[in-house]
Amino acid sequence: MSWLETLRTGAEAIVSHRLRSALTMLGILIGIAAVILTVGLGEGASSSVNSAISALGSNLLTVTPGSSTSGGIRGGLGTSTALTVADADALANRRDCPDVGAVAPISQRSAVLINGSTNWTTTVVGSSPGWMPVRGRQMAEGSFFTSADVSQARPVAVLAPTTASELYGFVDPVGSSLVIGGQSFTVVGVLTPQGSSGSSGTTQDDQAIVPISTYQQRLTGIFGRNSVSSIQLTALSKDTLSAAYQEADDLLLNETGATTPAAANFTITTQDQILSTATSVDHTLTILLGGIAAISLLVGGIGVMNIMLVSVTERVREIGLRKALGATPAVIRRQFLVEAAVLGLAGGVVGLLLGLAGATGLPHVISNPIVISAPAAVAAVAVSLGIGLGFGVYPATRAARLAPIDALRNE
Repeated sequence: MSWLETLRTGAEAIVSHRLRSALTMLGILIGIAAVILTVGLGEGASSSVNSAISALGSNLLTVTPGSSTSGGIRGGLGTSTALTVADADALANRRDCPDVGAVAPISQRSAVLINGSTNWTTTVVGSSPGWMPVRGRQMAEGSFFTSADVSQARPVAVLAPTTASELYGFVDPVGSSLVIGGQSFTVVGVLTPQGSSGSSGTTQDDQAIVPISTYQQRLTGIFGRNSVSSIQLTALSKDTLSAAYQEADDLLLNETGATTPAAANFTITTQDQILSTATSVDHTLTILLGGIAAISLLVGGIGVMNIMLVSVTERVREIGLRKALGATPAVIRRQFLVEAAVLGLAGGVVGLLLGLAGATGLPHVISNPIVISAPAAVAAVAVSLGIGLGFGVYPATRAARLAPIDALRNE
């Protein structure tokens, strides 16, 4: 029997039992679709996180209160370990930190912004003029607040584009007043769009930035406090990132009186470290979900083996007749292997189509991108074919070992 005839015979056997074949393929179909969507979600999440972290700025270092090895919360407001505006000013000193570029103290909270009868809840960031170069932002309208605005704690605000459009529509808000936390502010500028931060649910285009001193005095009501939640700074270039990291580390160790790096009450992280952590989390979730999908494929493979065993039992007399007419065990084995492979391949192709359909529709429901890569799709179909072949070996071998006389005597 030729390969073409073997394929035709296998296809006829599958078509003659449509419902049974469809149910057999169901497990593989679901497993392949799950693999396609899982890998796509993982790729989409990684892409979003990468874009979001890159959008924060280039050569960025972030200093946060508390040691990464302490295991507890340190540096909270009111404690001696909190970062301060003075720390940010010290880091901006070119004599001590020659490889550090811009520096920006950061404090932020959620607040309701009110313009007339329109209100909008967003993140209000307290910072300094260094925020612009640190975050790599540009102005679309007006200007950013100045060092004088910070030193005099003026009630001025810069709006991100989404915040501006939600509060003012198509009207230029520069020069207009708005209320933040019960305090009147003047809008002095609007930022250019930066893009979404992806799966985190926050965007760089929906926030308001005010002077750090104004933030501390008018929005937190704590006079005399200059604690900040973090300090962000940039290296002069990518090549000086390590040098800037070391200079910031040395200066803050000296400022806080820590004698050894292990005693530091602050943590400095780079974009690569943040990206590595986020990617590691995405990979862990992808492996977890992929494991669940693999179980579905295993169940599908067992289903293929069961159905092929039933098929061998039903066709014992046919097998005996073919052997009596000269068919070798290899031909019989190949016939059932081809049938099992066709079942697996068909399940894989339908599962791939289902996964592609899901990748098209799901982003509109879950607001997360799904990135389907061609190698993953090809690998998924190859795996389904392999499952069909692998789980078809035992039934095919069993059929090949049947003795012709015993098979023909079977009732």
